[in-house]
Amino acid sequence: MLHVGLTGNVGAGKSTVVALFESRGAAVIDTDALAREVVAPGQPGLSRVRELWGDRVIDQHGGLDRAEMRRIAFSDPEQRRQLESVLHPLILDRFRELVAQAEARGDRILISVVPLLYEVGMEAEFHVIVLVDAPLELRIERIVAARELGQEEARALAAAQMPADEKRSRAHIIIDNDSDITALERRAWEAWKEIEKLATST
Repeated sequence: MLHVGLTGNVGAGKSTVVALFESRGAAVIDTDALAREVVAPGQPGLSRVRELWGDRVIDQHGGLDRAEMRRIAFSDPEQRRQLESVLHPLILDRFRELVAQAEARGDRILISVVPLLYEVGMEAEFHVIVLVDAPLELRIERIVAARELGQEEARALAAAQMPADEKRSRAHIIIDNDSDITALERRAWEAWKEIEKLATST
């Protein structure tokens, strides 16, 4: 099984690219979904978050108030690190469990979407890393439009991630999303052909 790590800073266009790869038959793990799973009601992650930040991060339905948690995490680097120290081990354990299941099923190509792949040191988990990238100002526009955030919050979100230039120097395949959807689809298709070749040779 060829295991591909798909990453890119917020607003780069990862979800569009992974949907295209999935339509070509790739299995997919979305670590953003795992991040929600580990803090679902009844899960140890939510209990630990509640111990640290109290009821102010719990919504009226007993789940995590994501907006409040995001506000706390991105206003204070130390609290963001504390949150990551709680969540990342839980996410990684679940991630590795799903990878093992994919291998047991005999999946040929597994795409794992990991926005913070470099930040959390997960490079060794993958055979190849694909980076989706776009200019910062374009990413800010997309974040504001898609997440209904203000400019300041969007910039804080972007600034919390490793600079794109450093990620570009470490990725195996780069898909630039600096134009329209047609260009992105063409570039994603070219990347997919490279992935297919690698899967055939492993």
